Amino acid sequence: MARKPAPPAIELKSATLEAMRALLRSGDARAIADALDARLGAMPGFFSGEPVVIDCSELAADAQPDWAAIRAALARHSLTAVAVQGAGEAASESAQALGMALLAPESTPRAAPVVPEPEPTPEPPPVAAAEPEAPVEHPTPPPQPTGARRTQIIDKPLRSGQRIYARDSDLVVLAMVSAGAEVIADGNIHVYAPLRGRALAGAAGDTQARIFTTCFEAELVSIAGVYRTFEHSASSELLRRPAHVRLEEHSDKQVLDVAALATT
Repeated sequence: MARKPAPPAIELKSATLEAMRALLRSGDARAIADALDARLGAMPGFFSGEPVVIDCSELAADAQPDWAAIRAALARHSLTAVAVQGAGEAASESAQALGMALLAPESTPRAAPVVPEPEPTPEPPPVAAAEPEAPVEHPTPPPQPTGARRTQIIDKPLRSGQRIYARDSDLVVLAMVSAGAEVIADGNIHVYAPLRGRALAGAAGDTQARIFTTCFEAELVSIAGVYRTFEHSASSELLRRPAHVRLEEHSDKQVLDVAALATT
């Protein structure tokens, strides 16, 4: 009986991986480290080695970031720099030398299609003048509805360490989100149960996204990357009450507004 051939020691397959994006607005490693400490210093252990793509699209083309120092600053907050995107030629080479991958920009302008010149058409013979016809009125078509955002529904409790990400959709959770669990959505998040872990809405940058829960006990809430943490428990006005989280503009910065929902 012929033996079944052993599978190869390695097999390469395509995959889509989730990664955070770190948008650099400065190439100064010290300033970047200080900004990370200010944003994440109160949340030790919030990340657990998540891969990060460093986006350099807002840096000058000749910028020369100190990749080793920037990677170390991210690593102090348990973030793993794996790739660089949108960097200049010299910066890209130095990133590659440290073992980081290079990613193409998210979108590149496409060349305009070449439209052939129309063939000349012979002029029609002259015709006798006629009375102009009355204009025909065409009814304006009704506006087409925009595509509705999809919704992902979770009906089981989320234990500590579990994470749910609703890509390109809203997220509805019908059971408890335990402390240490994390729910993420590119759209809105609705939790019809105690929210004790972390909730991050508008993960792809939607500043209009919101978070709703019937029982607010969250460790952290975030909308479009703007975070607010609760070290022990929410204030007495919010604790275990229905609550609503949204992003508001205050002078020159965005802040999270967390308010109790009125109930009847």
